Amino acid sequence: MTTPRRNDTHKKMRRAVRLREKRREQWEQEGERPLWKNLSMIGALGWLIVTPTLIGVLIGRWLDDTFGTGITFSGAFIFLGVALGSYLVWQRITKE
Repeated sequence: MTTPRRNDTHKKMRRAVRLREKRREQWEQEGERPLWKNLSMIGALGWLIVTPTLIGVLIGRWLDDTFGTGITFSGAFIFLGVALGSYLVWQRITKE
């Protein structure tokens, strides 16, 4: 007898296998993506990390200057910017 958690794991696995098969079929029909498309993807992923990080730097610096807290807010918002950028990159990669 399977438990509900094990059943969920099987559903996730079947979904992942179906997605992999679908991507494989698409690759066989369309072939390899062109080089320019891969390069543009790399550039877009870079900006997805850099932009939230820079916004975090600006907000953190402004808050540090406003409250006179040294680098406390800067460090926190840089970390949050990198985390958000990494999440956005992960979402973009899994979508492709």
